[in-house]
Amino acid sequence: KMAGSSSPWTGSAYLFLQSTCKTIALPSLYESSQKKPCVFKALKQALADSTGSVNGVDMLKVHCSQPHLIVQLRFCRQENCRRFLRSYREGALQKSLQSHLQLFLDTTTVPLEVELKAGSEHLDKMLKDEDRCLECIYREKPDRLPDEEITELEECLKSLTLHHSTNNNVAGKHCSSLKSPSQPYPPQGSSLSTQLTFIFQGQQFDNRTITPDDHQKFAKSVSKKWKQVGRSLQRSCRALRDPAIDTVALEYEREGLYEQAYQMLLRFIQSEGKRATIARLVTALEENGLISLAEELLGLHSSEECS
Repeated sequence: KMAGSSSPWTGSAYLFLQSTCKTIALPSLYESSQKKPCVFKALKQALADSTGSVNGVDMLKVHCSQPHLIVQLRFCRQENCRRFLRSYREGALQKSLQSHLQLFLDTTTVPLEVELKAGSEHLDKMLKDEDRCLECIYREKPDRLPDEEITELEECLKSLTLHHSTNNNVAGKHCSSLKSPSQPYPPQGSSLSTQLTFIFQGQQFDNRTITPDDHQKFAKSVSKKWKQVGRSLQRSCRALRDPAIDTVALEYEREGLYEQAYQMLLRFIQSEGKRATIARLVTALEENGLISLAEELLGLHSSEECS
């Protein structure tokens, strides 16, 4: 059933985490602005350990529901999902989570209870039947892109890793620098997403969010360069990182260039929310020589619309 499909293998599951120590409440830690980056980093590292790759499994959203921390996961390749299931079944994921939480929270042991669900199926009851688990996860298609909070935490983790690349001491004390009171979790490219105005061809424009009209004009006019624009946006948008752009190209190949371009930008808009601004799109268009399209989106082809 799975093998017969030509579309990329994707599936979704929920990982339930609960501390068995009365003094440690994971949802409360995650809701704390100081501790959240540390918990997120521990989750990220443990999931990477479980698949052997940083990109093996994606976190789409983290829900806080006392006493559980519930992590929505997305798998984009069957072999990654299989590795994850083996790590989970053997207890390696649980041990990895415990040790990373202990390290990044700079605390004593964090004893955990873990549970894995896909839809209404409790996978813990069928872990010995790996193919059945895979089938359950495959049936549950991811219904969302990574939410804005996850994207910001990811970007912040990247910048922190780069910033501390020459320093081997990445213990929990560094987590506090992830959030400052003035600018929580600054994403890469935040200067283009948070500024109120921007300059293009010597003129000042309001940095509004991308409108449905912009979206359609872009899809209609960008033609074969949609991939290049996507790769420019990719630098500050996790939802477009590899293999997302190639996946869009494959899934919408029959529909043609308009639909491919439309779907790529839709991923950007859905992932970035209010930070999906016209300035970021115009910058990506400029980088790829699409000046006339940028001018069209900003109304420069009509004297009445110039601002």
